[in-house]
Amino acid sequence: MAKPRKVIITCAVTGAIHTPSMSKYLPVTASEIADAAIGAAKAGAAVVHLHARDPQDGRPDQSPEAFTPFLGVIKQASDCVVNITTGGAPTMTIEERVRPAETHRPEVASLNMGSMNFGLFPMLKRFPDLEHQWERDYVGNKNIIFNNSFGQIEYILSTLGPLGTKFEFECYDTAHLHNLKYFLDEGLVKGPLFIQTVFGLMGGTGAHPEDVMHMKRTADRLFGDQYRWSVLGAGKNQLPIAAMAAAMGGNVRVGLEDSLWVGPGQLARSNAEQVTKARQIIEGLGLELATPDEAREILELKGADQVGF
Repeated sequence: MAKPRKVIITCAVTGAIHTPSMSKYLPVTASEIADAAIGAAKAGAAVVHLHARDPQDGRPDQSPEAFTPFLGVIKQASDCVVNITTGGAPTMTIEERVRPAETHRPEVASLNMGSMNFGLFPMLKRFPDLEHQWERDYVGNKNIIFNNSFGQIEYILSTLGPLGTKFEFECYDTAHLHNLKYFLDEGLVKGPLFIQTVFGLMGGTGAHPEDVMHMKRTADRLFGDQYRWSVLGAGKNQLPIAAMAAAMGGNVRVGLEDSLWVGPGQLARSNAEQVTKARQIIEGLGLELATPDEAREILELKGADQVGF
């Protein structure tokens, strides 16, 4: 009898895109981030993707010390795979962005695979009354270029690769897939590659089903059986794209980093609520959730006993 395919759910619990004034449910403090990650894992997320924030005003904080309080709590309470961002925020230097993962040596770190325009400013129409000046300045900035040059990508690979950390390769358009192919051909990365294709963020590819199909076809052609596919749909696209990818053989990412919503006009009250929605879709398709240890096996990770926290 054939066994159901295992699907990895990643949950990105807070990120650096949304700001605290947009939702009272967005985790900001270390304890809120820890609780969100643990709750997401209990709901079925095998992987939690983590950013840190200043507990006073919620701005992104990429100091290693900001990650320390919640990393230990999460590890004690859950066996989930921890994924630390190297994206940080697009306004940070590459040295700032890599320091938390370099310090804490997680099993997985995110890695953006190309430079791009980064347009958050359309959110100002939906959230005109942001509380903090930094939020208005950050979200309203029409001149953000998220800088991920070949040299910067190589810097992250050469810094974290020797630590045994593997990567969630975030690809916002097909050019990013071709960039990753270059690094694979050069021997700077090796399979299985965990490729997170991103849809619906202004500056990247769209969120139409044809966009999803095109990214998948391109990845299949470039990487064959050397990769494991996952999708991230921004905003209202989160669950429709998750459903499409799960039906096509992929894994899914949800979380308040990517979308504040759980339905039309309905704020998600927790990351766990979004994980539960994704779980319902996956199990409704006759598939099963991967456990953390199954995710480690699928992605060939070093194991929780090899991290630095």
